[in-house]
Amino acid sequence: MSAYGKHMLLRTYGRRKGHRLSPRKTRLMDELLPRLRLDLEAPPPASLAKLFARPVSQIWLEIGFGAGEHLAWQAAANPDIGFIGCEPFINGVAALLGEIDTDGLANIRIWDGDAREVLDWLGDASLDRVFILYPDPWPKTRHHKRRLISPQTLDALARVMKPGAQLRIGSDIDDYVRATLEAVFAGGHFEWLA
Repeated sequence: MSAYGKHMLLRTYGRRKGHRLSPRKTRLMDELLPRLRLDLEAPPPASLAKLFARPVSQIWLEIGFGAGEHLAWQAAANPDIGFIGCEPFINGVAALLGEIDTDGLANIRIWDGDAREVLDWLGDASLDRVFILYPDPWPKTRHHKRRLISPQTLDALARVMKPGAQLRIGSDIDDYVRATLEAVFAGGHFEWLA
């Protein structure tokens, strides 16, 4: 069982699929995604740098990359960094694959499912930076339990992040920012640097 117990029963994201994919994006999902998708059935390599064809100096994770604009920009700006992107929304994955294909980005690996599965899979102290940008705020009180930022997620992040690694969280929902700060401070794993 994972660090989350029964986390697979409670989704922290909404729908998996939106509008129909274009023929190009369908082809990329069929041909490119299998080459870039993490294999969570196999144990993680001793060094995550082995996931990439070219040498990388650090590994950064983005949870919930949306359509991949930020992830693709970071990968292009930092070719010596290996990136892992997690996004369950198929249309977002397809959009990122389009950018990877167009820009020839070779330093991105993808998980097209629940990011918590990747956190369970990763070895201790394996990440140098984590981005969680504008996660679903689940604004209704009865849905707050679905929020990604939780004590369990923060514990898992603390385990997989190297000492001194950065956790960057962004939200424009005041209630979510407040709840996130409360959870971060209560967990005691992270130091506020802003």
